[in-house]
Amino acid sequence: MTAASDTVAAKPAKSARPSSFRLLTNNRLAALGLIVLGIVVALALLTPILPLDNPDVTDPANRLLPPGTAGHLLGTDHLGRDILSRLLWGTRVSLAVGLSATLIAAFFGSLIGLVAGYFGGRADALLMRSIDMLMAFPYILLALGIVAVLGPGLLNALYAIAVVNIPFFARNIRGVTRGLAHREFVDAARLSGKGHAGVLFTEVLPNVLPVIVITMSSTVGWMILETAGLSFLGLGVQPPQADLGSMLGEGRKLLFNAPFVSVIPGLMIFALVMSINLIGDGVRDVLDPRLRSGALARPSARTRVDRREVPAMPDRETDDALDVIDLKTEFTVGSSVYRAVGGVSLDLKDKECLGLVGESGSGKSVTAMSVLGLVATPPGAIVGGRVVVDGADLLEVSDEALRGLRGGKISMIFQDPLSTLHPLFTVGDQIAEAIRSHHPVGHAEAWKRSVALLELVRIPNAPERASSYPHELSGGMRQRVCIAMALANDSDVLIADEPTTALDVTVQAQVLRLLDDLRREKGAAVLFITHDFGVVSEICDRVAVMYAGRIVELGTTEDVLSRPAHPYTRKLIDCVPILGDPDRRLDAIEGLPPTVNRLPPGCAFADRCPRVRDDCRAGEIALADIGDRQVRCLYPLVETEE
Repeated sequence: MTAASDTVAAKPAKSARPSSFRLLTNNRLAALGLIVLGIVVALALLTPILPLDNPDVTDPANRLLPPGTAGHLLGTDHLGRDILSRLLWGTRVSLAVGLSATLIAAFFGSLIGLVAGYFGGRADALLMRSIDMLMAFPYILLALGIVAVLGPGLLNALYAIAVVNIPFFARNIRGVTRGLAHREFVDAARLSGKGHAGVLFTEVLPNVLPVIVITMSSTVGWMILETAGLSFLGLGVQPPQADLGSMLGEGRKLLFNAPFVSVIPGLMIFALVMSINLIGDGVRDVLDPRLRSGALARPSARTRVDRREVPAMPDRETDDALDVIDLKTEFTVGSSVYRAVGGVSLDLKDKECLGLVGESGSGKSVTAMSVLGLVATPPGAIVGGRVVVDGADLLEVSDEALRGLRGGKISMIFQDPLSTLHPLFTVGDQIAEAIRSHHPVGHAEAWKRSVALLELVRIPNAPERASSYPHELSGGMRQRVCIAMALANDSDVLIADEPTTALDVTVQAQVLRLLDDLRREKGAAVLFITHDFGVVSEICDRVAVMYAGRIVELGTTEDVLSRPAHPYTRKLIDCVPILGDPDRRLDAIEGLPPTVNRLPPGCAFADRCPRVRDDCRAGEIALADIGDRQVRCLYPLVETEE
């Protein structure tokens, strides 16, 4: 394929991701705020060229004319001035002051927060204690004090509002910066030779910028409201100039005999502040990485089930602990649909360990998460299949029933124990919580069981370790804690999602041995997800090989490892080094797996397969029985060898 054709093929995927504007307008409240603010800003910008009366010219003979009067659409005030003209000119002033004050407060507050959070120590103490002194006073009283010192006036009101909001920015940005100052990418930038200014403004600032933007978007409305408050008290805009606050203040004396004089500017203040706050909420959502990935709302507690295909329930009783039948899970990102799981069928028998292997991105973890309904929705959705446990389809049970099964009947060990365990609770409390979620026992009894579980997973000095926080334990210890949590309720099915990937070889062997021993002692069935055939050979009874969201080979571990039938399985095994055979050639698999939003027709492995033929690229290729195993291939290796 030529470079030009590659470029053309890549364009749809690039444009499929939703734009920031689309994400913003998909939020209906934010879209409403955008429309209202757009109308107000457009009118304010067009004010100088609109055929309006002079807002400062008085006409006592036409005072307090009601709205709808000819020549005065919104009526006149107590001095006969046209309210529509003063409203639009006043809106221009309020918008300009609110935006200017926000920019000033954001610049100085963010700068203080960046410097204090990055350098820490004395600089942090000096700057933040100064900020604390400003925050010791109620902000509106502090603004009044500043205006009282500087004197009434629009510019002085702007300075006052900006100053009292600097602490708000400084505290927010300082907290975020402290969390970034010692991250690995910052240390790498220092090692590359960058100075403090370079690290601060090229490494830290880009990561803090979304927080600054969100803070600004939620602050502009308050700035306008605070400016209006000062003008209402006569400390902001001075006559004859008008802004929304001064118009509201002038109309308060006429609230009973001419309420429209104060109600109209009040409604404009409400519309401005409300629309800006709604847009601020929308901007915050747009900057959420989950929404940028295509999700248009916060993830729900359960994966959405929208099955277009529902296979029949098994009509016979089996000894299977878990049956997955033609499971299909998709992710909708913009206009693209990623078929992460494209029809997976597998059964897990009682007390059996089934290995699920494949390259990264083949759909192993999504399959496991789909079983328990843990795929984030949006953008994920289960669009087909069944997940059967004890004769019940987990995709049909109620939310309450599913919560009872999670951690009870079916448990899961996640790949990264440090991100799985809560950093603010001891490991003993977390195991006790897992127990109490499914059994009506007190904390003392749950704690006793937690210690017993820690002893079961071979953690030395378990009573003392139970009072430790996750960061106080090694990686191997944390993984053992996660295993203890998974075993807390004697689950019948245990899903282990690459639980040894982040561990060193010695600890990995210990954890694998522990899992195998516990499986035999507890009688649990284990679905073990990995990409390591060495792990598979050690603990798995059967193995299922996944590629591009589908099972391509399923059989006993001995058969699959000794006589692989699918070319992909053969290639995976050839990538594994064997101790004692230094002359063995390790062959990497050429090319890359296809993207699951644009799967080719026929066999997904065809472009990388050395045995590909023309009929491999057309039609559906089923998972067929070959002897005692299943293979999704038209020309399997086993037939050739036999």
